[in-house]
Amino acid sequence: MVNLILKFVSCCRASDIRISTSEVLDCLTQLQLIDILDEEQFKAVLRSNFAKSRREQSRLDRIYHLFFHEMRQDMGIAERDSLSEHIEDIFDMLQEKAGEDEQLGAILDFISGDPLAYLRELRRIQREFQDSTGNTRFNLGPLASRLQMLINLNTTRGAIAQFLDDNHTHITRENRHNLMAHFNEYLDSAYAMLMNEPRPYEDNLRQVRAYEKRLEKLGEKSFSLLTQKEIEEMREIIELLVRRLKDIMSRRFVSNDRGVLDVKKTLRRAAKYQGVPVEIMFRKRPPRKGKIVTLCDVSSSVWSAARFMLNILYSLQECFTKVKSFIFVSGLTEVSEIFDKYEINQAIAKVLSEADIEYNVPTDYGETFRDFRKSHMDILNKKTTLIIIGDARSNYFSAEDGILEEMREKSRRVIWLNPEPEQTWYTGDSEMYAYKQHCNEVRPCRNLNQLLAFVEELIL
Repeated sequence: MVNLILKFVSCCRASDIRISTSEVLDCLTQLQLIDILDEEQFKAVLRSNFAKSRREQSRLDRIYHLFFHEMRQDMGIAERDSLSEHIEDIFDMLQEKAGEDEQLGAILDFISGDPLAYLRELRRIQREFQDSTGNTRFNLGPLASRLQMLINLNTTRGAIAQFLDDNHTHITRENRHNLMAHFNEYLDSAYAMLMNEPRPYEDNLRQVRAYEKRLEKLGEKSFSLLTQKEIEEMREIIELLVRRLKDIMSRRFVSNDRGVLDVKKTLRRAAKYQGVPVEIMFRKRPPRKGKIVTLCDVSSSVWSAARFMLNILYSLQECFTKVKSFIFVSGLTEVSEIFDKYEINQAIAKVLSEADIEYNVPTDYGETFRDFRKSHMDILNKKTTLIIIGDARSNYFSAEDGILEEMREKSRRVIWLNPEPEQTWYTGDSEMYAYKQHCNEVRPCRNLNQLLAFVEELIL
């Protein structure tokens, strides 16, 4: 056991884990107090004595797995009696090919069950990387060393395979297969260690993706294909976007201190200061806030896009005079009060569960427009932007596009967001062709990138 622990300590030191002699002695003393056949206890003693930080714990766990599981130092090759003679022949052949080459020698030691020399080579390569990043702009030296080690691994694998092919008359097919599998297991482990060797000070590093990275990942995925986890992540992205847009809007709506001098207002203000023009007034004014009215189809995938749209609009409500929202399938109901009363995500859940609307009926855009003209036409004016979110599939009911034309005449503009691919807009029961001519703008809105592009244009 003492020799085994000393070998393990040597491997740890080769991997840049600092272990003192007193720590080794303490470990050996404590191992006498536990059942060393209980791996959990055994591993806990090693970690408590040899790892002084979380980073070292991670590195120590990797060496522990390599030493006690992959290398099987406590077993050796005695259990492979039937293959031991052939294994020795292969080692003799590899030793002859290796000659004085240190890397090939380290690889040979590794596949024989001694990882110490190989770990030292990996540490040497890592130190080359540290030196190169500190002094020059290039790291060709460390890359060349890694490439050379990779070539030597492939050379060793090829030499073993060639040896087995050349001796097919002396070694049975089953034994050739078992021998190749035996060496491949070690070579694959060595290859993984070479390619996945952690950079200095990166163990357990938590990499936080920026807003742009997350947007790049989720931005092109269709709303209808999002998982629950991705929906939660998308809400975080939307919160960041909303915060940024609010900052921009707050700067736009503050009083301007630039522009053409307004003499009349300046003189009127000066009356408060006995004719002294203390407050200088300019003619340039901040832009007016608009009013938003949304009609949202809540059937299947259309609602997937609509809920994110409502989320953004109500989060940016202070950027508009008023936001009024209606949902429909066949018939219409207003849900503005729900959004005013509850937090946005809670409001969306209540809309789906408590709104006075029939969800299990065929979508009828014509009936929806008739209901709107009958009860809500007066909320439209020349400050209103009407946003309709839907696929325009009316199940062959009357399109009532004439009512949409009346709505456009009363509104500042009408924008239609369609969550379907553009190539399907004019197929089947879609009335998109009829509605398009009465809209100021028609846009696809299948994913977050398209939705955010629209919102930024709407706000800015």
